[in-house]
Amino acid sequence: MNIPNRITISRIFLIPIFIILLSIPFNWGSWSIGETALPVSHFVGALLFIIASTTDWIDGYYARKYNLVTNLGKFLDPLADKLLVSAALILLVELGLAPAWVVILIISREFAVTGLRLVAAGEGIVLAAGQMGKLKTVLQIISISALLLHNFPFSYIGFPFATIVLYLALIITVVSGYDYFKKNWHVMRDSK
Repeated sequence: MNIPNRITISRIFLIPIFIILLSIPFNWGSWSIGETALPVSHFVGALLFIIASTTDWIDGYYARKYNLVTNLGKFLDPLADKLLVSAALILLVELGLAPAWVVILIISREFAVTGLRLVAAGEGIVLAAGQMGKLKTVLQIISISALLLHNFPFSYIGFPFATIVLYLALIITVVSGYDYFKKNWHVMRDSK
């Protein structure tokens, strides 16, 4: 249990706090942003989500820099990412901030890729994330953060940044999933 793995586990432990914060209606008030209101709980939830997402970069950087990459870390890190992003996306649907069909497509892709990785792991093959997968994760994090912040600060000028980034994240998510399966189809084809 090295430091990068502890950081990853801390990200997993932040998820229930994040869920409770956005699921239970805390009456902390709201701030006026243009013509909409930003509930303080959404702002705090966005900060918590950003902090949790940042730990993904920190644990990966630390593990590579100090050669602390472990099989446990290879398993836990993508699991923590998928749990955090899935929880956030589902909460966005519940809060009325994201369309359900977009969230279903994104989460379905994540399950499909995880399934492929499990098949590969059963064959002793480790499938690394590609550049499109990393871009997908960045776009998902930016879109979730922007949606939780009710498009702040872009709401002041009427620019739908959060919506644009969400749909861009959806496109890259689907394309990267297709690319991932195309490049690694041999794992499914050759599995025992």
